[in-house]
Amino acid sequence: MTSMIEAAEPTPGQTLPAPAPLRRSRFFPGLVFGLTFALLLSDYMSRQVLAAVFPLLKLEWGLTDTQLATLNSVVSLAVGLLAVPLSILGDRFGRARAIVAMAALWSVATLASAWASGYGELLVARILVGVGEAAYGSIGLAVVYLVFKPHLRSTLSGAFLGGGAFGSVIGVALGGMVAMRYGWRAAFIVMGIIGLVLALVYAFTVTEKRLREHAVPDVAAKLEPEGAALMTKARFRTLFSTPAVVMAYLGSGLQLFMTGTLLAWLPSFFNRSYGMSPDQGAKVAAIFLLLLGIGMIGTGIITDRVSRQVTQRRWTTSIIYAVLSLVFLVTAFSMAPGPLQLALLAVGAFFVSGPAGPAGAMVAALTTPSIRATAFATLALANNVLGLALGPVVTGRIADSIGLANALQIVPWVGLLAIGALVIGWRTHHSSLAKLGLTDTFGAVDTANGENLTNGADR
Repeated sequence: MTSMIEAAEPTPGQTLPAPAPLRRSRFFPGLVFGLTFALLLSDYMSRQVLAAVFPLLKLEWGLTDTQLATLNSVVSLAVGLLAVPLSILGDRFGRARAIVAMAALWSVATLASAWASGYGELLVARILVGVGEAAYGSIGLAVVYLVFKPHLRSTLSGAFLGGGAFGSVIGVALGGMVAMRYGWRAAFIVMGIIGLVLALVYAFTVTEKRLREHAVPDVAAKLEPEGAALMTKARFRTLFSTPAVVMAYLGSGLQLFMTGTLLAWLPSFFNRSYGMSPDQGAKVAAIFLLLLGIGMIGTGIITDRVSRQVTQRRWTTSIIYAVLSLVFLVTAFSMAPGPLQLALLAVGAFFVSGPAGPAGAMVAALTTPSIRATAFATLALANNVLGLALGPVVTGRIADSIGLANALQIVPWVGLLAIGALVIGWRTHHSSLAKLGLTDTFGAVDTANGENLTNGADR
């Protein structure tokens, strides 16, 4: 044993061999995406299971539509208000650890919802759900971006955001079935247990060390300042440094106003306008929410294909998606219940969240890697406060006055504001990149894709 140790020690003047390069697992990035996506499903299952039990809560506690909407929107409001500060903490103290802590909190809060004895207690539990979920979208997406190549960002953003719709589908459909058979409290228990199990699996599978070993280089890192003081100063300057990144926040948030409305109110719409039972309405609504999620992924893939060489096309596709959703949703809700209304609603649901994926990619292109979770948190702030929180409450308040069906004829017009913001972002795209010393013209660095382009072809 001694001779072996001595043989391994270098003699004076001897140079040690270079350390072997890190062996990266081909499957780890997929595992990271799969587990992060699964927790995202749990996030939205815990958030949207409430929509499935709206009719039961309204009957048992005599709640108004505004009160029901508040129980839903308070989660998105907490997410929006706390996303930035909690994401800063996640960037600083470890994203993988933050994800596990957040998942545990929202799962326990969901379990606590099952034991609420009245509106006030349930409201507090829902606020805690929002606190747990606050930074998950931003930190989770930053973790996924870390281990995948940059040219996949619109697809990854669309898929990741689409997970919110898929989680809503599961939460609404499964929650409705469980609630009708075992009561609405059992629905919250099921969602909470699922979240806790996934958090435990994540804790033992995805670690800070493994994320560092599998990190993919990002050309936007050249924008990073050196030194802690400069980094802190740059953190907030970069978040709002250009008109284009601000319009990405606003355009995405305003467009998700209608997404939030559909997530919260579709089960009740089918219950009231089509005379369906709560569980039947939840199942039919789940189909449309599934289309919404598929649309997020599909529009993200389309955007990545057409904008691979010219990133400004991300704005163009986003504008097209917003216009199509506005036209089809306004037309659908102006019609009487029937097959034609359902067909038009399906098309509108497919495109309504289309700008969300491209918005995430553009925010990534216009911010530095070390603050990307914070940048996504800023995007989440806009998405949740302007969209997912405001949409259901405004719709519920209008519904208390003129009925849900009539309210849904009015609220899609908010999409005009989203279209206006996206058009401004499109017009300021080049000047915003130039302000950062970047460009997406051929032969120069395309930050959004993380590649060099020469003569229109990938090098």
